[in-house]
Amino acid sequence: MKPGSIAIVGAAETTELGKIPGMSQTQLHADAALNAIADCGIKMPDIDGIATAGESPINLAHYLGIVPNWVDGTGVGGCSFMLHVRHAAAAIAEGLCNTVLITHGESGRSGVGRGGFGGGSASLAAQFESPYGPMGPPSMFTIPVLRYMKDLGLTIEQLATVAVVQREWAALNPRSSYKDPLTVDDVLNERMIAYPFTKLMCCLVTDGGGALILTASERAGDFPTKPVYLLGTGESVETPMISQMEDFTSSRAFRVASRRAFEESGVTHSDVDHLMIYDAFAHLPIYGLEDLGFCERGEAGAFIEERHTAIGGRLPVNTNGGGLSYMHSGMYGMYALQESVRQLRGTAPAQVSGAKISIAHGVGGMFAASGTIVMGNERP
Repeated sequence: MKPGSIAIVGAAETTELGKIPGMSQTQLHADAALNAIADCGIKMPDIDGIATAGESPINLAHYLGIVPNWVDGTGVGGCSFMLHVRHAAAAIAEGLCNTVLITHGESGRSGVGRGGFGGGSASLAAQFESPYGPMGPPSMFTIPVLRYMKDLGLTIEQLATVAVVQREWAALNPRSSYKDPLTVDDVLNERMIAYPFTKLMCCLVTDGGGALILTASERAGDFPTKPVYLLGTGESVETPMISQMEDFTSSRAFRVASRRAFEESGVTHSDVDHLMIYDAFAHLPIYGLEDLGFCERGEAGAFIEERHTAIGGRLPVNTNGGGLSYMHSGMYGMYALQESVRQLRGTAPAQVSGAKISIAHGVGGMFAASGTIVMGNERP
C-alpha cells in the first residue's frame, strides 16, 4: 500500500455501549454498520466489500442485504479489525472492491446471540496448558508479566498506575463505563483475581460494537467526513499457547507488526502524536510501548508512572479510557481504531491538541497475534 492511498471515511460505534440486553450480537454489528454508513452519507448498496470477526461475514452480509465482491473473515482475536483494515487497503488498491465495511459487535456482558470461541479439546492449548489448571485469560496472562517483573524490575505500583492514568482519560469521555477517579492504593486494594492482577487491572465485560468504512483516497472528497489516511500497516502471529512465547518479556508479534507499519509509513516515533495500545489487562500498554520502540526494555513502567502517557503528557495513550475503563466487549481492537479516527478528525471527547499522526496497536489472544495501523489526517 502506498502511504495515504486509502482513507477511512466512515467511523462509528453502536448507539449504546455497556449493557445492551435488547440487542443480539448480529444486531450490534448492524447497528454499528448503519451508524458508520450514516456518518459518511453512503447507501448500503454502495458497499462492495465486507470484513468482520466473531460473527460470520456470510451471516452479516445476508442480514445487511449486501452482496460483496470481496470478503474477509480473518479471526485472530481482538486485533482482527486491525488486520481487516490492512487487508481491505490491499484489496482496494488491487481493484478487488471500492468501498469496504468493517464491523464489530459483541454481546460480551448480556450474552445475547453471542458466538463461541476456542478450539475444543483437541486444540493445542487444551492439550498442553489446560491440564495445569489455568482459568482463562486473567490467570494465563499473568505468566509473562510475572517474568517481566522478575527480570526487568516492574513494580506492582507501576502496573497499578496504568489503570489510574486510563481512568483519568475515561473521566473526560461521556460514554466511558467508569469515570470515578482512582489511586494506586485503590487499584492494589481491589479484589485479587490472579497475582499480580487485581480486578481493576482486568478489562471490563460489556456489550457494544463499531464499524469503519474505507475507500480509495481519490474518492475521499465525495464524503462529508474528514478523511483519515492509512500511512502504514502491519500484522503478525506468534503462538496460540502463551507458554510457548519466544520471550515472556516481549511479544514477537508486536515487534514484527509494528516494525512493518513504521517502515511502510515512513513515520518516526517522534512524529507520533497519539497512541492506542490494546489494554485487555494492565500490562499490555507496557509491552506495547517497548515493543513498538517508544521506550527501551524495562523502562515503560516508569514512563507511565512519570505521567508521560497521561493528560498533558508527551505521548497521550489510550485517551478513550481503554479496555480498563471505557469499554471492552471481548474484542477491543475496533474501539482503539475508533478513538484514533476521532483524534485525527478532532472530535474526541479528550482531544489531543494538534494530533496529526495516530497509531492503533492491537493484540489477539494472549500475545498470539498483533496488528498495527499508522494513520494521519493529512495525505502525504
